[in-house]
Amino acid sequence: MPSQSSDLSVVLVTGSYDHEIRFWEAWSGICSRTIPRSGETGQVNRLSISPDKRYLAAAIHKKVNIYDIGSSASTPVVTFEGHTANVTSLCFHSGGKWLVTGMNDICIHPNQGELISCDQAGSIKQWDLTENVCTLELAPAGNVPIRSVTIASDGQCLVAGNNKGKCYVWKINPEGSPHPRFQALTKFPAHSKYLTRCLLSPDVKTLATCSADTTVKIWSISPNYEFKQEKVLIGHQRWVWDAAFSADSAYLVTASSDHVARLWEMATGETVRQYNGHHKAVVCCALHDGTGC
Repeated sequence: MPSQSSDLSVVLVTGSYDHEIRFWEAWSGICSRTIPRSGETGQVNRLSISPDKRYLAAAIHKKVNIYDIGSSASTPVVTFEGHTANVTSLCFHSGGKWLVTGMNDICIHPNQGELISCDQAGSIKQWDLTENVCTLELAPAGNVPIRSVTIASDGQCLVAGNNKGKCYVWKINPEGSPHPRFQALTKFPAHSKYLTRCLLSPDVKTLATCSADTTVKIWSISPNYEFKQEKVLIGHQRWVWDAAFSADSAYLVTASSDHVARLWEMATGETVRQYNGHHKAVVCCALHDGTGC
């Protein structure tokens, strides 16, 4: 996490069932801007910040609004429509040239040419973005819905979490390897209740899992991909829906149905800041404190 200045070096945003989108000063906990969306229907499901920190994408029911982060205007600069159901996932291209949206969780491979998606039927699919075809499909637990997928920043590991709280791990081998492209490594029960999000840290040393059990669990990852529970982040009072790591992997922001977002220090497992102001469940958060494009 960079310096404690109030400029756009740190962009922290939360979205809620109260329909509001709030920008926060990460260190002070002060809400610096609110997009009220008054008169507009649809709850905010997911948020994503463009790599250059210029735009915020907000998944709102069946559409996606794009807001100018540097502006004080509450109206979006553009709205994308076309989905026939709730949009729950967003992901920017690394250069900010395009945006992927989905009705289930998605992540873009670091090579920017492949997409990983999951669905309620229990499938995980790899898509070739050039050919626009599904090139591989996994079903680690039969028809148990896969809730979340996350890919390592180095493109070498994929983790998926399902509705029963279990995580599955694959090593992603390069093309031409004698091993399968997705080589199953391990699986482990992360939570006894519904898992809402799994997220690998930028340094690929940590996995965070969020759950209906009100906790966030932190798992260390060894060089040979052994996962060990290191900490349980306790403080939220209701379901924890979303999480976002800082660029240096030292902090984690979480969003919960208890109307609050929290900033956690990974070294201690303690809450160092709370973000209070939403009137209903906070279901999504986005943090960008790295170097812009």
